Amino acid sequence: MKRAVMYGAGNIGRGFIGSVLSRAGYEVIFVDVAEPLVGELQRRGAYPVRQVTSHGFEDVMVSPVTAIHGNDVEAVAEAIAGCDLMATAVGARILPYIAGNLAAGLRKRWERSDRPLNIIICENLMDANRVLEGLLREHLNPQEQERMEQTVGLVEASIGRMVPVQTEEMKDGDPLRVCVEPYGFLPTDADAFKGAIPEIPGMVPFAPFDFYIKRKLYLHNMGHATCAYLGDLAGLPYIWQAIDHPEIRILTEGAMEESLLALSRKYGVAVEPLMLHKADLLCRFTNRALGDTCARVGADPSRKLAHEDRLIGSALLAHSMGIVPASIAVGIAAGLRRLIREAGGEYGVESCRKALCEVSGLESDHPLMRWILTCCEMLQQGKTLTEIRRAVDAAKGAALRDIV
Repeated sequence: MKRAVMYGAGNIGRGFIGSVLSRAGYEVIFVDVAEPLVGELQRRGAYPVRQVTSHGFEDVMVSPVTAIHGNDVEAVAEAIAGCDLMATAVGARILPYIAGNLAAGLRKRWERSDRPLNIIICENLMDANRVLEGLLREHLNPQEQERMEQTVGLVEASIGRMVPVQTEEMKDGDPLRVCVEPYGFLPTDADAFKGAIPEIPGMVPFAPFDFYIKRKLYLHNMGHATCAYLGDLAGLPYIWQAIDHPEIRILTEGAMEESLLALSRKYGVAVEPLMLHKADLLCRFTNRALGDTCARVGADPSRKLAHEDRLIGSALLAHSMGIVPASIAVGIAAGLRRLIREAGGEYGVESCRKALCEVSGLESDHPLMRWILTCCEMLQQGKTLTEIRRAVDAAKGAALRDIV
């Protein structure tokens, strides 16, 4: 039986990638440092994934599986040396801590053969393949680095499945159960594979892959964050409540449309499939059974307001493509509100200007500043979402008249 090493047995590792690999006929060997989790996977050799919708759920058993503790360097290296495929889902900040183990596994593998190894990198991280390559190079000598270039495929993936923080209610008496949405597509970088691309149900190899990365970040993640920050503003704890709010729905959809039009122009992709993807995402945001919160989706606002991340990145792309990011600017203003409040500051135009310059790298005289700070001022004045939405509509109308 084919074997796949899945580095990371968390929500994405078990709830998405592990189940995808199992469905493709692989025995999945998880690597993690959570001892109770590792022990249970070893003991049971299987675990349940619950696909939930607002109308019910379906349990799917994933097997055969096992697990290795991440501190057992020799066992991890042996697993990597003998596997047919590998994936990571540990979180971007953990990648540096596993690079040594990966390098040890590659070294042991090369002692036996030059059989290619493709590593599907399932991290929410821009240029994840380059980041992981740099980390691996730190542990390899020049000859090994050359061998890595020839035999190791560092394959970026776009993770679209939404997996919320698992509550005790979701686990339903089983600590291994993961509740997920039914969406199961896994776009990957077709050009990065070494040797034949493995046949995996749901995996979509695509080139150039930068389009899929940007679509995920600037359409899915941006829309999700906008919905979360506007939900915060309206005092709504859950994403499904936020997207069911009429004005939040209109503003979120408007932001996603600005972004998808920019993506269409940038990559020469037809608008129609992007519109269908937007509609699917909005429907998925309404999934009550996921119990996804605005707090979770909007967490770490300083990262989400970084220069190339979901909010500022999509606004910059829209601006560069001649599209006024008026609705995106509302999401940015709401995100700044959360950022400043979490830091214990007082929300206002000047505090927004300062925070925006610090976290996004935007210059104070950048054209986007005017849009964003105007939205911040409206929030500071206590304008309702209806008033803000009307102002956005007016701004878009004025921009359209200027173009005509």
